[in-house]
Amino acid sequence: MQERSDIPGRTRWRRFAALAIPATAVAGAIVLGMANGAMAASFAVSGQTFKVSASELRGEGFVQYGGVATEVDGTRHPVATTGIRRAELFDLCQSVRVPGAPVVITINAGGGGRPATATDLLIEAEELEGDARFTNIQINRDASTLEGGPANAKGPRGTFGQQADTVTITNLRQVARSTQAGTFNLTGLKLKVKTGAAAKECF
Repeated sequence: MQERSDIPGRTRWRRFAALAIPATAVAGAIVLGMANGAMAASFAVSGQTFKVSASELRGEGFVQYGGVATEVDGTRHPVATTGIRRAELFDLCQSVRVPGAPVVITINAGGGGRPATATDLLIEAEELEGDARFTNIQINRDASTLEGGPANAKGPRGTFGQQADTVTITNLRQVARSTQAGTFNLTGLKLKVKTGAAAKECF
């Protein structure tokens, strides 16, 4: 379905995603698997998720479709796979909790008006929320025909997909299984290992 060329205002991303990616699309991706051409992370994921936040994400060449993240032992996790050809992330924070210990590892970058940048960004997420704005969005396009995002970022034939020329998400909050990129420039990188009462994640 071709939507109007510009969607003004703000949309609660979590509500939007809940409607835009029905459970049947994700279930279909699990059944069809990678043999049907769905692009996913090119590595086995760990059993953990991690959190990412940003005050704003600006992206060019956005696609999204249902997918699967797979662990070394074959455990599979349904995910919403998001591809962005070029992205800027302001006030980026990434955190992961160490299993069985009051320890959190955080990475901060992209502050002071100098955003972190990425090309051919591919994210496998379980939760995503924020205020989103799209231009030239196409919703319920066959996932195998997506062409606006990173090269070969497509889902299985006959399943739900969407794409847009640009996306802007403010107050981004995300729980992800994996992230990969062609290039990822972390301006002002700061890594910290937090313990005890200070062991707090990005959100």
